[in-house]
Amino acid sequence: MAVDYAVIVVYLAGMLAMGWWGMRRAKSKSEFLVAGRRLGPWMYSGTMAAIVLGGASTIGGVGLGYQYGLSGAWMVFTIGLGLLALSVFFSARIARLKVYTVSEMLDLRYGGRAGLISGIVMWAYTLMLAVTSTIAYATIFDVLFDMNRTVAIILGGAIVVAYSTLGGMWSITLTDMVQFVVKTIGVLLLLLPIAVIKAGGFSEMKAKLPTEYFDPLGIGGETIFTYVLIYTFGMLIGQDIWQRVFTARSDRTARLGGTVAGTYCLLYAVAGAVIGTAAKVMYPKLPTADAAFATIVKDELPVGVRGLVLAAALAAVMSTSSGALIACATVANNDIWSRIRGAVTRGGDGAEHDEVKGNRVFILIMGVAVIAIAIALNNVVEALTVAYNLLVGGLLVPILGGLLWRRGTAAGALAAVSVGGAAVIGLMAGYGILANEPVYYGLLASLAVYVVVSLATKPTDAAVLLAWRERLAGRGGQTAPQEPAEQPVAG
Repeated sequence: MAVDYAVIVVYLAGMLAMGWWGMRRAKSKSEFLVAGRRLGPWMYSGTMAAIVLGGASTIGGVGLGYQYGLSGAWMVFTIGLGLLALSVFFSARIARLKVYTVSEMLDLRYGGRAGLISGIVMWAYTLMLAVTSTIAYATIFDVLFDMNRTVAIILGGAIVVAYSTLGGMWSITLTDMVQFVVKTIGVLLLLLPIAVIKAGGFSEMKAKLPTEYFDPLGIGGETIFTYVLIYTFGMLIGQDIWQRVFTARSDRTARLGGTVAGTYCLLYAVAGAVIGTAAKVMYPKLPTADAAFATIVKDELPVGVRGLVLAAALAAVMSTSSGALIACATVANNDIWSRIRGAVTRGGDGAEHDEVKGNRVFILIMGVAVIAIAIALNNVVEALTVAYNLLVGGLLVPILGGLLWRRGTAAGALAAVSVGGAAVIGLMAGYGILANEPVYYGLLASLAVYVVVSLATKPTDAAVLLAWRERLAGRGGQTAPQEPAEQPVAG
């Protein structure tokens, strides 16, 4: 394992080095939180794919393939569909808003009265998303070093917190691009073909497994529908995803780069399901489906390659973890703390420069909280379900309603967030965290009160809607700094 250890150590050292490099670039709030809004198509697409394909997509995706066969691809596939929908239909308008958070968008659309409560819901979502990614370090470091769970979480989490705190979005962007490359080589180009060959090829896999393992809908129609509702729609409204959209230097970059990333996710989904199916042939009686990834890597890959593939899994976890962490800190600082203290900064570059330190402090605080919660929790699926149920049940309707329905009002948005969020929490307590009913009924309740309250209250002020349309058209708010064409980091 010495060679494998060396690969991992070099990889982790590289992540910290990029954090240090990013610190030298992040001199303003815009640079720190959204990489100066100047990423080009290739850098943008690589980092977007990296953040949405985390530990759940890699380790969990292989596990679903082990349990259900090819239809296990649906979870990650719906993530890709959501990213494609966001990129084609909404990303250009989102990028033109020139804001930092989803709650700022709601304030612009509804007149400045929906931000705090939506910020709290979004903060809870991003916090739990960061926690689930951090928990996954335990699985990877256990395979690598037979390490204690708590120590593994602290080690992996500390590295992510360090480079995220140092350089903000610039550090995360650079590390995500490396992670995207490592993930592509490790999972798609190495683990996928090796797993299929070791399992005897597709003909042998079909001969040894039940036919339902090769049924595209074998996982069940209700499960697929739930995945679409949670993950496809979740991709449209998550702060972690929108914050990446804000990094695009143009409408075309957001649309084209996101489309490339979404297509990559579809391929990654199929690859994970195939790897899991191959693992079922080789190891038919594993204790849990989620052990499939670690087992096939540990037992079937040659020295060196094993280290690279484990680095790919680590890359998947780190990219999602860092993206969720900076999103959580951004929401906590800009949407909650700033509003509570009543001192939202709206100055120019000098004021933004002063805010870099504050955002660093919040990343550090949120990072410590994430590590502590990850140590206390043990069920990744439940934590992830809570996060997405809150996001979709509480925020999907007011966000998409604000983008698509002119008659939606601030009162309707507040009612939708409050009722949808409360309904989801109450129904999870009644039906169970993993039940489908909470997100179904919570979303319906949110939609109903949004429409009813919006129609029953005074329409949004014409001046607010005019300012909103100006921002959507790219004619209002801050302007994105221009980056010279020869800058290679822009992608």
